[in-house]
Amino acid sequence: MTPRKPTAHDFWTLAKYSAAGLVAAQATAVSAVVAIDNERKRRRPQSGRFPHLPPLYVDVADDAMRLYTYGQDLYDDMLDDIAAARERIFFEWFIVKNDATGNRFRSALIEAGQRGVKVHLIFDTWGNANQDPRFRHFRKAENVWATQFPFVRPGVLTRRARDRGRDHRKILAIDGRIGYVGGYNIGDLYAEHWRDTHVRIDGPATWSLEQAFVTMWNSYRRGKAPELDISGSQDWNARVRTVTNTPSQDVYPIRSTYLDALSRATERAWITMAYFIPDDAMVSALIAAAGRGADVRVLVPEYSNHIYVDWVSRPHYHTLLSAGVRLYLYEEAMVHAKTMTIDGKWATVGTANIDRLSMRGNFEINLEVFDDEFALAMEQIYRVDLENCHELTLEDWDKRSATAKFTEELLRPLAPLL
Repeated sequence: MTPRKPTAHDFWTLAKYSAAGLVAAQATAVSAVVAIDNERKRRRPQSGRFPHLPPLYVDVADDAMRLYTYGQDLYDDMLDDIAAARERIFFEWFIVKNDATGNRFRSALIEAGQRGVKVHLIFDTWGNANQDPRFRHFRKAENVWATQFPFVRPGVLTRRARDRGRDHRKILAIDGRIGYVGGYNIGDLYAEHWRDTHVRIDGPATWSLEQAFVTMWNSYRRGKAPELDISGSQDWNARVRTVTNTPSQDVYPIRSTYLDALSRATERAWITMAYFIPDDAMVSALIAAAGRGADVRVLVPEYSNHIYVDWVSRPHYHTLLSAGVRLYLYEEAMVHAKTMTIDGKWATVGTANIDRLSMRGNFEINLEVFDDEFALAMEQIYRVDLENCHELTLEDWDKRSATAKFTEELLRPLAPLL
């Protein structure tokens, strides 16, 4: 009997079953690594304690900067500034927990409205999906308008740019003078047990934070919420600027900012990332900087709050370590900062991780500062963080089990989704 030749239908069927098998294997692997991590947390929970500095003060031209690495310090100053507001408050946050800390902010914002301050709020519905929805609604609060950034974002399917991305930004701007931006979400957990970085601006650079908020507000406000005016900058400090990713306009400059900074590094490039899944261009930039003799360091959580992200990140480790890039794992607490400092001249603090979601997915905002003193302060923070790390060497990394290596490769294709 003559064997039947495979048809196009046979190949298509094989492809479908192979794809389904891969997805099933990946789902099983994700479930396994999450279960193992949950057991690790039960047996040896993180202490949540970590070394940190008091707020650091740096003047950059006419802008007084304050750097925070401890959540409670940040929250205290934010609440003081909200209490002192006289004209307007713009508040945009990815996550605000319905707990004691979150309710302090809610009460402070309502009280500001009662004083006659015009308060505008944006909450990402996805980021707050596990909170009581009544917590982020302010329907009866005087002078307070709240917009919920849409939960459903079908732009990936419809190709409609407006419907892409999550609002991952964390911005507070007050009276056109005081501004905050960085990685901190708001909640009890973040106040004392997560390591993050945020910046306070007192000066004209606050304008750029306000305008970033206004643009978002006017695009997504609902109902009778008032439209806000976009004003030109009266003072322009070219040494301080914000860089924003705007999926609704297909604009993603933060990735280019990171790549450009790395391409200039000749002495050191010190990076902290909560979630680190670099694409090929980012890997090449890190390797090139190390090849020029720069001291390239990447600090990431030993165990992040999304353990499957850690596993998707790991296939890059051998390549980076082999090229001279140094990797440090932060212990006993989740490090959620997204920072980079280059050659003691330039630094950035913001909301954008080095992963696909931040680089090509979410609304993000970073502060970029060209100033030696600011970069020096960032390096001081980095050195303190290194005290709470252990370095991952190539020798140690290559000793991991064959099962771990297989799992990493199995999960590697998930990188474009994270």
